[in-house]
Amino acid sequence: MSEIDSNKNTFKKKLLEKQKEAKIVRKIVLTVFIIVIIASSGLIGGGYLYIKSSLEPVDPTNQTEVAVTIPIGSSVSLIANILEENEIIKDARVFKYYIKFKNESGFQAGNYKLNRSMTFQEIIGTIKQGKLTSEVAFQITIPEGRQLKEIASIVSKKTSFSDEVILDKLTDKAFINSMKAKYPDLLTDDIFGKDVRYALEGYLYPATYPYYKEDPTIEEVIEPMIKKMDEVVATYIPRLQEKKISVHRFVTLASLIEEEATEQTDRAKISSVFYNRIEQNMPLQTDPTVLYALNEHKDRVLYEDLEVDSPYNTYQNKGLPPGPIANAGDVSFEAVLSPEETDFLYFLATKEGEVIFTKTLEEHNKEKNKHIINN
Repeated sequence: MSEIDSNKNTFKKKLLEKQKEAKIVRKIVLTVFIIVIIASSGLIGGGYLYIKSSLEPVDPTNQTEVAVTIPIGSSVSLIANILEENEIIKDARVFKYYIKFKNESGFQAGNYKLNRSMTFQEIIGTIKQGKLTSEVAFQITIPEGRQLKEIASIVSKKTSFSDEVILDKLTDKAFINSMKAKYPDLLTDDIFGKDVRYALEGYLYPATYPYYKEDPTIEEVIEPMIKKMDEVVATYIPRLQEKKISVHRFVTLASLIEEEATEQTDRAKISSVFYNRIEQNMPLQTDPTVLYALNEHKDRVLYEDLEVDSPYNTYQNKGLPPGPIANAGDVSFEAVLSPEETDFLYFLATKEGEVIFTKTLEEHNKEKNKHIINN
């Protein structure tokens, strides 16, 4: 073998050895990299799960009251530590960063009765407003199907304010704009539509509201009703977006269903009639809108009433009225988004509260003669 051939073999041998070594090094590096990634993922995953757990109530089923004192001048860190010590939250640091992220402030010193089922927002809201530092002073119950003027009267009976003063506040543009700024997803520009009678009509949620001060301001009485409505409507927003229904249209249609419904009524069927009529370009012809247009309550709508000149009169105008005609509850809200599939175009309520649905005008008139005209 020549010297040249010997050198070639030596070179090849060394090259193979280097390639083998490089392959081993690559394997080691890859193994280390995978181990690091797995370890990091474990840390990240574990951290995520820990934070997620820390954001949740300590014990969702435990509503036993715990006395907690927040001293005057307490910092966010001190408040967080006090809450952790009393086992109202799981981790003071997570709570502190949550407050900073949400830009919360205005916490009040005092003696609170908290419980371990409370969410972060419930705890923050309580300490900001001092809700549990005293017993409930009084409550206001707003039933479903009430108009703004009726709500003003209900509030008046429980407070020192007159109906007129309350209604003035409810129709005050500065107040409405302040609420609109706070609850922009609920109170959209639609509430200031050209023919809307009251911007806040239908936007005060029906519920029982506790008040912890003997003499709250009108704003302090009214805002919880708007806030509750905002919270309720927020749960429907994804479905509204999917169906391309605006909040104002949603609240308006729900108010019509609420006003037409009786305790025995299937609201989903009433909803189907309204949708069927809209689809066929028929006027909705719903009596409660006529009464709203007349601005009065009557046991029966007369034929001459149907001629009232108003954008709210759904006998004279096709489609929905300019805005809600009353407040609505969850059952009516659900009916807007889940109407029953029917061919009905008419319905009427009997004196007994039964609602009869029909497909044709002939059938409707027959039932009307039987239950309304001849009774």
